[in-house]
Amino acid sequence: MDLNKKHWVPEITYEESEDDEGVAGTLPLIYVPQERDMPTFLMMWEARDTGEIEPGSLGEDVPVVNWELRQYARMDVLKDSLSPSAYDDVRKALGLKPLAEAVVSGHTISQGVRENLAKKELNTMGKQNM
Repeated sequence: MDLNKKHWVPEITYEESEDDEGVAGTLPLIYVPQERDMPTFLMMWEARDTGEIEPGSLGEDVPVVNWELRQYARMDVLKDSLSPSAYDDVRKALGLKPLAEAVVSGHTISQGVRENLAKKELNTMGKQNM
């Protein structure tokens, strides 16, 4: 295993789009160089303002912030590594539906999206023929 390929510091960015309708929408993304792998695990600091103020070194008001280290794992890696029931337990712990149930819901959502796109296309074609 090439540790340099797996262990690197990714940069988390957001796609610049005025209408949030780019490929990534409002989701963050990581550009992965060809010689690297997408990290399987990320650690991020959560900095939460407590609403309290304390005096700074010059007597100025400084907000009090609580720092909490958070950890995120790739769901595809967990799915490939855990038994189906253990994976469903992880999904449930995260507030997600079990995988089989989520797949059915996903198909229903996808069908609705396809139908809406088809309607928009028909509307556009109808307007062009006028």
